[in-house]
Order: sequence, then structure tokens, then C-alpha cells
Amino acid sequence: MIRTDALDQLPVRTALPALERALDERGAAVLCAPPGTGKTTLVPLVLAGLTGGGPVRRVLVAEPRRIAARAAARRMAWLLGERTGERVGFTVRGERVAGPGTVVEVVTTGVLLQRLQRDQELAGVDVVILDECHERHLDADTAAAFLLDVRGTIRPDLRLVAASATTDAEGWARLLGDAPVVEARGVSHPVEVVWAPPAGTVRPPHGMRVDPALLTHVAAVVRRALAERDGDVLCFLPGVGEIGRVAGQLSGVDAEVLQVHGRAPAAVQDAVLAGPSAGRRVVLATSVAESSLTVPGVRVVVDAGLAREPRTDHARGLSALTTVRASRAAGRQRAGRAGREAPGAVYRCWEQAEDGRLAAFPSPEIRVADLAAFALQAACWGDPGASGLALLDPPPAGAMGAAREVLSAVGAVGPDGRATDRGARMSRLGLHPRLARALLDGADEVGGRRAAEVVALLSEEPPREYGDDLAHALRTARRGGDGYAARWRQEVRRLTRSLGSTGAGDGGPDDAAVGLVAALAFPERVARARGEGAFLMASGTGAELREGSRLRSAPWLAVAVADRPSHAASARVRLAAVVDEATARLAAGHLRFAGEEVRWADGDVVARSVERLGAIELSVRALRRPAPELVRGALLEGLRREGPGLLRWTRDSEQLRLRLAFLHRVLGAPWPDVSDGALLARADAWLEPELSRAARRADLGRIDAGQAVRRLLPWASGDAARLDELAPERIEVPSGSRIRVEYGGEQPVLAVKLQELFGLSETPRVAGVPVLVHLLSPAGRPAAVTADLASFWREGYRGVRAELRGRYPKHPWPEDPTTVEATRFTSARLRRD
Repeated sequence: MIRTDALDQLPVRTALPALERALDERGAAVLCAPPGTGKTTLVPLVLAGLTGGGPVRRVLVAEPRRIAARAAARRMAWLLGERTGERVGFTVRGERVAGPGTVVEVVTTGVLLQRLQRDQELAGVDVVILDECHERHLDADTAAAFLLDVRGTIRPDLRLVAASATTDAEGWARLLGDAPVVEARGVSHPVEVVWAPPAGTVRPPHGMRVDPALLTHVAAVVRRALAERDGDVLCFLPGVGEIGRVAGQLSGVDAEVLQVHGRAPAAVQDAVLAGPSAGRRVVLATSVAESSLTVPGVRVVVDAGLAREPRTDHARGLSALTTVRASRAAGRQRAGRAGREAPGAVYRCWEQAEDGRLAAFPSPEIRVADLAAFALQAACWGDPGASGLALLDPPPAGAMGAAREVLSAVGAVGPDGRATDRGARMSRLGLHPRLARALLDGADEVGGRRAAEVVALLSEEPPREYGDDLAHALRTARRGGDGYAARWRQEVRRLTRSLGSTGAGDGGPDDAAVGLVAALAFPERVARARGEGAFLMASGTGAELREGSRLRSAPWLAVAVADRPSHAASARVRLAAVVDEATARLAAGHLRFAGEEVRWADGDVVARSVERLGAIELSVRALRRPAPELVRGALLEGLRREGPGLLRWTRDSEQLRLRLAFLHRVLGAPWPDVSDGALLARADAWLEPELSRAARRADLGRIDAGQAVRRLLPWASGDAARLDELAPERIEVPSGSRIRVEYGGEQPVLAVKLQELFGLSETPRVAGVPVLVHLLSPAGRPAAVTADLASFWREGYRGVRAELRGRYPKHPWPEDPTTVEATRFTSARLRRD
């Protein structure tokens, strides 16, 4: 029996006429409706014709999370007075509750992508609703792009609805071809904001780590909220681990403490969504409760202000979730949960002054995540570069390049970037391409069942209490009775079925099988020991195990999960398996290098025959007669790293280089650029034949750099003969002295005793540039600086004369220096002469 009263109370009902009109006229629309208004439950039922009397249409609702897909289907079935699987069903990875009479099917965006790859027409589907599209999950963005492609080519009748819990809908409207934006007003009650920052210092999050002091503070704020306010409390925390720790600190409170996250048992999820019980409730939840789930009875929200987002370090081959400050948009969503049914309050566990510095919206996943799975989807779709896909944000070129390297290494794409048959099979497994490779290749080596068991462990990281030893975690999951073990067994069954008869035979011990499959998934992370608890991965990144780990004495590891805090030189290993060298060679064979290696290291040429697995050196021996071209390349690398200073530079050769640099700057061609970069770029033109004769650093030190640089002078044009005229090494001054010109600054500098310039009215010039004259006292100390000697004699000399004549009375100090003869000598010497 349809629960008409409940349906009539959903605020989104007022927006339905406009939504249906937009779909009739344009075939696409953006629906903005706050959480709790019924956009996820009533809208699909109406568009499917199950309520309201419209024509019956088949509707697919895509949710970003499995927990939300199950909850939405159960809620809609309840509204129709039916069991899930009748007219409303759901499909998530490894679980399908639907039948031949199902009209509305709720799926995860990952399942939707799989269906689109199998059947681009989506035969029999009339409407697709992309729910919670504001969260910008990568699968949702990809599904939207594929659906728009389908709609623009083969299914113009397919109706699309992008449903968002926020009003930031302009981008989606443009993407859907300037589709109409339909807004539904929710029942919004005032929410009081209470700023509740920690009293003491709290370390900022890094990696997956959250300061325990913050969690203790959050638990204290929950207790405070229970004491100060009525109603249930909804507390937002970044992950399962933090939820468990806060729950432990809330023991003894006068309320039922419930934990809501993607791993929570269905019974707990149902209890949370069913509404208040006899007593009060504290619901500890991840961001799934921001908009995907509506928790009845909540009057108070406690917000820890944190969220989890994916991050990828492509250089080190590390991908993981990381803890970040939640955006302002997320903060508004969370606060709104307190005012859905009545006036409420939100306790924010940070300073009010910090709020304005938070990011406006969460980072779109396509900008920050590992794109290997996306790149494989695009390749299977027929657009390897994703250049023809309608996306709100284009994929970063660097991340796509790294993704293509991964796909090529696992055989998922060919040289042209298009999906191979193997890649198409991988895409249908519903796994990351790395895990798909491990499943397919591992099945051939260790048997399908065991490969599926290990891959299931890798696809959802085991709880921390399972430990960091992957083989031990496997044995724990096999005998475990917890929620994780139940989900693991379900995934093992799914993966085993997907393999069919592939890899049916099992052989060898479990530990070896676990290590091989993990190494096949992450070949760049095979690691060799280099000290107690310290390892070097093939990627070149160091890795360290925690104190007390049973893996610390292993000679080789296959690292499955690791993260690298921003302040640390090495990654922290969170999950790994013991392997041997043969397994490492098998799994990471594409990273093997064997041959002569001549390079610049530790300040000299190192020549050796080496075998490496990525950055891990397996064997090394010295080379007595390395190939000359390799030695020359190593010497050039040394010059690039340490500069031409490795050559022998005398004062004259350094001065020659400065003179040439001056002429190049002032006159340009044909005078050569003699900067470090230019010299190294033209090594053939000035360092030969000496460079090809050199074998080590000491040989470079014997090369006369001045003689070599002279080869760059413009001899062919004849201009080389004018070097001393245009940039003389010395200038003769009126006293007869030949004074060296220094060319190191912007202007050439002539440092000369003041009396030696008597009678000179114009400043000397070099290549048309006036020199900067440093006038010195008789003792050689600076007295004045000028680039205009005539002006100095008129205006500056009188003050200098007054200051110096008393200090140096034996030297001439005429009142008019322009009319007397220049001298190097004292007045007495001049009289004798």
C-alpha cells in the first residue's frame, strides 16, 4: 500500500511540474534540492510513473556510494509499501536485488559505467538520474560524459537529470546543453552556529593521520551538545578509524551511539535511517551523511571540520586517501542537517576566523585522483585522450600521462592508446586496472580462488587490527566473523565468478601466493631491505615499517598500501607481503634494466655494469673500458650539475669570459653567449677535442678553459681581431698607467687613483658604454664613484679634495684638476723630476 501521507510531505513535490516540463521540452534538467526534500526518493517514483499517474518509464538512479544506493532503494520500496526487489531494486558491486518487474533501479556510478560499456544504448532505460552530482566524484563525472555522448549520437530520447543538493548548478546546466535548472525549496529551520575550537594546540592532519587531541576534543563537544541541547546529535568525522576512536570515548553517555559509514552493517544503517528510538542517539558519520543519507531526529550537528579526498603522488607511485579540511560548501551541508525538522545548532570544532580561509568547494576528484581507471574507461569508450568527452574539468595532462604508462605496463592499451582485448576484459571486472592485472595474471600463477582472495583484500583495505602483514590479514579474513570479513567473502565470490575457468589450479603456500599477487598489482612498490625495517622500492622511494612489525626482517616486500607524510623522507608501509627476488623479478620485469651504466655520481665518472629493478640495484661490477660516448655523456652531466668551474680557469681566462659576456650583452651577435647553459649547449664547439679525451674529473681540471673559450670568438667574420679594441683588458690612463678593467657588473669598472686622471675631462668608454670609475685615494681606498667624470670635476671634486688633502698632504691637490698633468707620484717627487 502506497504511503501517500509520507509522499505528500516531501517538499520536492512542488518542483515536479517544472521538472517534468523541462524533460518534455529539453530532455535534460538540473534539479537542485536540499537534503531531505525527497529528490532521491520521490522524483524517481514520479518520473517512473509509479506515483502521480504518469506513463510508466524505466528509471536508473546513480548514487556515488553503495550505502546510499541501498538506502535509497529501501526507502522508495517502503514508500510504495513493497519489498526491495519488486518495482524498486538496487545493484551495487557484488549485490543485486531486482527482478523482472523492477522499474526504478538504484545503482552506483561504477555499476552504471559498466552497463554503459556493455550497452551504450542503455536499451529499455528511459531516464537516468545522476544523484549528488555536486560531490564531483570521478565515476559520476565520467558517467555524465558518456551519457551525453550517447544522448548526442544514438539515444536523443534518453532523459537526463543531474540532481544536486546545492545551488552550484550553473556548470552542470552548461554541460547538459544549457538545460533548465529546477529548484526545490526545502523546509529550512534556523541553525545556530556555535564555534567550539580546541583549547590547546592541535597538529594539522597529514596523510590519514588525525591528531588524537582533536578526536578527544570532538568527543567532549558531543558531550557538551548532549547537555546543552535536545534531540539527536549527528557528528561528522573523516573516516572509519576516527569514528571508532570517538565512539570509544563516548562510553557511558546517556544516548545510543551509532556508527554510519560505508562499511557499517546493513542493520546499523537501517536503525539510523529508521528514526529516533525511545532514547537519544549520537550518530557518528562520515561525509556520506552530508547529502546521501537523511538521518531523522537530528537537532544538533557536531562538525570536526575534516574530510577525506584522494591524492596521487605520480612520481613515487603512491595513491591514497588523505585527510583535508572540509570545504565551506561541505560545512553548509553538514550544518543544514540540524535544521531539517526543527530549529537546531551546529558546533564547529574550529576557530571562526579560519572559516573564511577554507576552500569554497571540495576538489573535483578528476583533478587530484589517480586517473588509471578513468583512462581505461575512456580508452574502452573509444576516446583514449578523453578529448571528446564533455567534462566539467579536463583531466590534468600529467596525471593522464602517468595513467597511460600504467595501462601500457599492464597490457590494457596498445601503442595507439586504444584498449586491447585484455584491457576491455579488465574494464569489465569493476577493479582498478592494477588490481585487474593482478587478478588475471595472478590466477594463472596461484589459481583463481586465491588470486581473488588477495585482490579482494587489496580492493578494500582491511581494518588496522588485521595488521600490516597481508598474508596474516588473509588468514584473519578467512576465519573472521566481522563485517569486513563478510564483505570480503562476497567480493571473493564475485571475482571468482568473473574469472570463469581461468586459473583453476592452485599451488604453493599462501604466503608466496599473497606476495606474488600484491607484487603484480604494484610492481613499482616491490622493495628490498636496506636496513632493519627500512626498504627501497623500485620506484626509488624509501619505505619504513612500524616498530614491532613482523615484516621488518624480510629481505624483500611487495608493498600494497603506503603513504608518505609531507615532512617525511620515506613512505610508511601500512600493508605489505613478503616476497623473494624471483617474485620481484617476475612481477616487475618491465622495470628491469641490464647493461653498461656510465654516469656522474659523487663528483666523478662512475662506470659499471649494472642490473636494476627500477631503482633497486641487483648486481654491480666496475667497467674497465666503458664506451667513450657514454663517458663523454657522463662528463657533460657533471658539467651540467657542477658548472664549467670543473675546468681550469685562470684569472685571465675568467676575465676573457667576462669580456665576452659584456660584448654579447651590449652588442649581441656575433659575440657569443658564454653563460653556463650556453657553453654546455655548445660543448662540441669549444671543448673538443679535450672533452673526448677526458675520462674523469681530474681530466676536466686539466683543460685550459681560456684557450677553449677562444674557439668561440667570431674568427670567421674577422670580428675576433677587435676584441681588445671593443673590450680591452686594460685602459691606459693619463698618468701612463695601464689599469685593468673589471667586467663582472652591469657596467665595466675602472678602479684608479684620482691623481692619475688629472687632465681627463671625458669618461672612458668601452664598446660605447661609459665605464664606472672608482676613484681611489693615494692609499688605494675608495674615495668616489662616477660614470660622468666631467660632472665630478665640476661638482664632486671640491668635497673630495677638502677631505683628502689633509690626510695625504704629500700628494698634489690642485684647485682645477682639469688643467694639471696626471701623476702617480707625490708632490716632492714631481718637483725632483
